[in-house]
Amino acid sequence: MHPDVLVIGAGLSGLACALRLQQAGLRPHIIEAAERPGGRIVTDERNGFLLDRGFQVLQTWYPEARHLLDYDALDLRPFYPGAMVRIDRRFHRVSDVWRHPERLPEMLSSPVGNFGDKLKLFHLRQRALKGDLAALYARPETTALERLRELGFSQRIIDRFFRPFFAGVFFDPELSVSSRAFEFVFRAFALGDTALPAHGMACIPRQLAGRLIPDSIDYGRRVERLLDGQAVLASGERLRARAIVVATDGAEAARLLGTEPRPNRGSTCFYFAAPRAPFDGPYLVLNGNGTADGPINSLLCPSNLSAAYAPTNNALVSVNVFGARHNPDALETAVRKQLVSWYGNEVQHWHRIAVYRLPAALPPQSPPVSAPAPRQVSDWLWVCGEYAAPPSIHWALGSGNAVADALVGSLRSAGVRTHSPTS
Repeated sequence: MHPDVLVIGAGLSGLACALRLQQAGLRPHIIEAAERPGGRIVTDERNGFLLDRGFQVLQTWYPEARHLLDYDALDLRPFYPGAMVRIDRRFHRVSDVWRHPERLPEMLSSPVGNFGDKLKLFHLRQRALKGDLAALYARPETTALERLRELGFSQRIIDRFFRPFFAGVFFDPELSVSSRAFEFVFRAFALGDTALPAHGMACIPRQLAGRLIPDSIDYGRRVERLLDGQAVLASGERLRARAIVVATDGAEAARLLGTEPRPNRGSTCFYFAAPRAPFDGPYLVLNGNGTADGPINSLLCPSNLSAAYAPTNNALVSVNVFGARHNPDALETAVRKQLVSWYGNEVQHWHRIAVYRLPAALPPQSPPVSAPAPRQVSDWLWVCGEYAAPPSIHWALGSGNAVADALVGSLRSAGVRTHSPTS
């Protein structure tokens, strides 16, 4: 029996789409080229360490994530709301004083910016929280950097805080990302926690996949092309359905749709095993000195958040660098030199576990950026995911849900009978 809807890709968007279709009483089936669900969200296990592929976190405020995910089952471990910033030769804590008002004196004296900058953070917060998401994505748009300058922030706080913090989110050191995307992420940081599942980011797609009817996903099967309402696999097999949804990453979606691929931003992530963590607490560490201090943009110790990330008597250190064209060994030499200047000679005892070069870590979000709407290519072909929506966990899930809802209405109008809904 053919499925009602064939979904290509078991990333978050494809999983969300299939779940919504299943709940509506339709029969979805997912074809996935990899051997596991998750798309970009992958956690590798190596010698007892859990390695998320690159800097990946969950913003707990995301409305679509709150609706779809069981946060208790994920056992989320939050970061400190703020960061530790390396400025000159010292680390300085930057705190969200709305959550930690006791840190206000420390924040006011911090060299991350001047007094006026810290007052302007209040106005930026008000702006980011104003209105719903539709209103936010309808605002006049510029780049994040220009928006910060328009709001009167000094170059000092832009370079010492905004650039390393938000460039680390978007993999965009120039902050050329859309001001709408920037304010959306600022809202997420203000209203929720930044967190990791206790056993790795891959728990998120595994949780979603586990809710589908058994055998709803075929792994290790690549779609070669789309033809007349069919998905033609690399093996030559042809699969039919009443509708097909492309829910792959942007480059693969462009290939299947016959369009030009969009550029991507790259990142390189090093993982080191250390006898002990270089600092205590669930902090994200930022380089506020810029590239003059070395290549590192950010650093974290996932094992400080959850002991499951490292074996007993070990700590896991993750170091993130912009770009993916570096020679890993030469880059590691520069990274270690910078780490020694930060934490001393104990860094010499750190052992490199893995290095991930991710040339397609994230699509750029340069203007124009709009909130996604269901995208229909033909009477049988639909698209969701990063090809059709801004890249984030929220929009991936929301894009999948929106296409599923539109498909349910379309198929019911065409007389397709639904079955008993499945939760």
